Amino acid sequence: MDRRPGPSVRLKLTLSYAGFLMLAGALMLLTGWLFLTRVRHVGLVYEPGYGLAVARDFAPMAAVTLSFLLVFGLGGGWFLAGRMLAPLNRITHATRTAATGSLSHRIELPGRQDEFRELADAFDTMLARLEAHVAEQRRFAANASHELRTPLSVSKSLLDVARADPDRAADPLIDRLHAVNTRAIDLTEALLLLSRADRGSFQRERVDLSLMAEEATETLLPLAERHGVTLETDGDIAHTAGSPALLSQLTMNLVQNAIVHNLPHHGRVRIHTGVRSETVVLTVENTGERLTPQLIPTFTEPFRRGTERVHTDQAGVGLGLTIVRTITRAHGGTLTLTPLPAGGLLVTVELPAMP
Repeated sequence: MDRRPGPSVRLKLTLSYAGFLMLAGALMLLTGWLFLTRVRHVGLVYEPGYGLAVARDFAPMAAVTLSFLLVFGLGGGWFLAGRMLAPLNRITHATRTAATGSLSHRIELPGRQDEFRELADAFDTMLARLEAHVAEQRRFAANASHELRTPLSVSKSLLDVARADPDRAADPLIDRLHAVNTRAIDLTEALLLLSRADRGSFQRERVDLSLMAEEATETLLPLAERHGVTLETDGDIAHTAGSPALLSQLTMNLVQNAIVHNLPHHGRVRIHTGVRSETVVLTVENTGERLTPQLIPTFTEPFRRGTERVHTDQAGVGLGLTIVRTITRAHGGTLTLTPLPAGGLLVTVELPAMP
């Protein structure tokens, strides 16, 4: 949730320590002054104006003492608060690391048992269970996709033979089965690609996103012409480190998605690459219907085809933007979806730049 910025806990603790020390010092000085001016004891001789003289002599010394206590309290409080909050800072760092998708990180807070270490141990246990659960899901998806590959390939071959038989009677059922089988194969390959990108099991090479954009434009130009969509590609050379196959698939998915989810006629897709201070950017912008901000986060969900917002005969397998998000994260980048005021979507992929 969004919160207004406020003072840090360390600053609050420092001010609390310093304030308590100042209060204790003021009470001690007040007690000493009262003792010197109000309490009678053996050997003390009172003279007229004695209390006022003591107050004048006592005030500068009290001011110096309180100033010292203030500086000492602020410095000591800041140091002590930092020591006390160091485990909490470590836990916060681990939480942010886990939020980026890295579940292998552990806090492993040293020292004897206390509240902070109980929290750290509980968080490490939660991360271990999450990592095991996610790894199990990934293995299941990869294994299931591998197992489905063979029977789907066999059925595709049989259907191809049946469709190529010149003596067969015209049967629309075979064509429908062929289309369903092709769709199942595309889904299986998409799941395998998603599992591979999720694991991060790829070699990193020097990749130019501008070349990827040009290749995607040339490959998908026939699809754009069939949909009446104009493709525009421009930008600068943008080098990053990653898998050429995965980044090519990322670019293809973005451009294909922008073509399919577009206006019925006279649509437009613009692909742009750029370089920033420490990152490179690939943007894909298309025309289309107006989108609400509430709908945007759902586009990266698996099997979300967006058929409610477009009229198309190619809905895809529903993993296009999911694969884009996974590939982007695996390369240490960020994916941003922005609805355009006039309609359509602006997709921005930002990746670490490679000199």
